[in-house]
Amino acid sequence: MLPPGASYDEIRSAFRWRIPARFNMGVACCDAWADGSGRLALIHRRGDGSTDRMSFDELAQRSNRLANALHAHGVARGDRVAVLLPQVPEAAGAHLATYKLGAIAVPLFQLFGEDALEFRLRDSGASVVITDGTGLGKLAAFRARLPALRLVLSADGPGDGALSLPGEMARARDSFMPEDTAADDPALIIYTSGTTGSPKGALHAHRTLLGHLPGVEMPQELFPRPGDLFWTPADWAWIGGLLDVLLPSLFHGVPVLAHRMAKFEPELAFRIMAGHNVRNAFLPPTALKMMRQVAAPQRFGHALRSIGSGGETLGEELLDWGRATFGFTINEFYGQTECNLVVSNCAGVMPVKPGSMGRAVPGHEVAIVAEQGTVLAPGEAGTIAIKRPDPVMFLGYWNQPDATAKKFVGDWLLTGDQGVADEDGYLR
Repeated sequence: MLPPGASYDEIRSAFRWRIPARFNMGVACCDAWADGSGRLALIHRRGDGSTDRMSFDELAQRSNRLANALHAHGVARGDRVAVLLPQVPEAAGAHLATYKLGAIAVPLFQLFGEDALEFRLRDSGASVVITDGTGLGKLAAFRARLPALRLVLSADGPGDGALSLPGEMARARDSFMPEDTAADDPALIIYTSGTTGSPKGALHAHRTLLGHLPGVEMPQELFPRPGDLFWTPADWAWIGGLLDVLLPSLFHGVPVLAHRMAKFEPELAFRIMAGHNVRNAFLPPTALKMMRQVAAPQRFGHALRSIGSGGETLGEELLDWGRATFGFTINEFYGQTECNLVVSNCAGVMPVKPGSMGRAVPGHEVAIVAEQGTVLAPGEAGTIAIKRPDPVMFLGYWNQPDATAKKFVGDWLLTGDQGVADEDGYLR
């Protein structure tokens, strides 16, 4: 979505949003590339190191089968479908099928405890859970307290009140007429971490994928380029895994490496990226700090051309380590669940200032504001805010209109994070 340009200012001045009135994430991330060519979509690396490769043609057929199976069980537009799976092809297919149905996906982290899972399933009113044996074990403790939940599908086969996901898909047709959704129709509920009170469900529209694209392309050095292949250790249940990596890559026809680490292993991360010729990565600061402790990382080799990172300031030491290890600058970016990927660095088109998360991604208006919404001068500390309308911005908190209203002052969405902007528009 970003136009070509030799500098940040050139790219920003040429940028225009292209948001169609009708848009469906499932179609755009799958069917658009399912042309019979066998174009690679996913590489699934299992824990034992073995791999499967899935084309966009196969991904389209599988997601169509699942959409038909869900439809046969009465799942309709607006219903909530919880996806309680790790980084596996079934998780990608579950998301795409849900979007094609016009239903609303609710990604859930497999390492959540029972209380966290029960809260999110109850609050969202999910009528379906797509999971595996691990998820079934947790669901058993509280499923009876979820009156809205009427269907559970397990990737590991039937049992514990679940139907077999492979079995249901095998009986379904591999062609499906997707719902004609508007770009503003709801598609996804991602729950906040709940650091202040109970978690809130951020409801996003189909357009949020398009809104994410500039903020993915910028830290990944004007992604996509020929030969790109993306990986992140971040779970697809988080917005960072799902909308910073999986869906934007599929939208662009770029293959994604799917691999679940039970816990992050820095040496294994180097080996995986080298062994699969990963070109682009989203590596959270915590992962990078662990990788920095690995001796002689150059011994692994790599094909990387870009790394994006976000969540906390990287600092000059980590940036210097990244240049020495990979031969390029790691680009920091910023966003939050309600309005993601709105600030970024891009070393290829602008200087990177250590300690700064970059400048506003083209298409987004980001400022430092006072409590009343007044934009502050460079050097003055205040709240980081994003101006609406903005295609990446959430529709609101699920069933919480008062909390949604409190998130805004006038047309400014208040992140709650404090920051400072300098004379060049760099934010800290």
